[in-house]
Amino acid sequence: MWVWVYAMLPLDKDGIPYDEGSEKASSVEDYKVTCIQFIKDISNDYLAWVDYYKLPPEEDKKRRDRIFATVERTNEWIAKVATTIKGVDVVMDDGIQKMAENTAGYPFQIGVFVNKSSGYTVAKPGLIDINIKAVGRESRKTKLGWHQKDQRFLIKSTAKGVSIDESGILEQEFEMLDLHLNMNAQECKQRDLVSFTVIVAEMHDGQEYDRRGVTTIIHIT
Repeated sequence: MWVWVYAMLPLDKDGIPYDEGSEKASSVEDYKVTCIQFIKDISNDYLAWVDYYKLPPEEDKKRRDRIFATVERTNEWIAKVATTIKGVDVVMDDGIQKMAENTAGYPFQIGVFVNKSSGYTVAKPGLIDINIKAVGRESRKTKLGWHQKDQRFLIKSTAKGVSIDESGILEQEFEMLDLHLNMNAQECKQRDLVSFTVIVAEMHDGQEYDRRGVTTIIHIT
């Protein structure tokens, strides 16, 4: 069972919680309603892609179930965890990213953990440990990949200054990938949200054979 820990947001000069996304809607609650409906609507596009793939029944069901679960959990976080319009955006984008990942499926084993939880988790401000694990198929090795050519990780946050330390990362392939990375969340405050995506590549004869992303959202408590 989740226990939500709330604290006061910084106030602007009018005594109203400061929200960088406030130009998007007249109120946070109205924006939540709009985004909850958007998540439900856009999930139909991802389900249509699952239809298009014509997968074996077991895999088809697995991907659909994960999309449905993402819709439910994302909308729960929009309703109960996000406190600002910017926060709603972080949760909504996280959900869309997760739906895309679950639509593509996971042909090899991969997991990303924060405080031993995956997908949706909580942490205190400061340095946050990220554990990335992966095992390739048919004795293939895996390695940490790049989200884009010049961007290893995709990070979205309600706080500024959030980053993942890349200084100790080796361009190395592993039979069993088990990495620990540090996220700098020292500027975060209670009720901030951080979503990040890790890419893992499956390698064959030194070449990238397949790749998958895993997105995780953290509620700072």
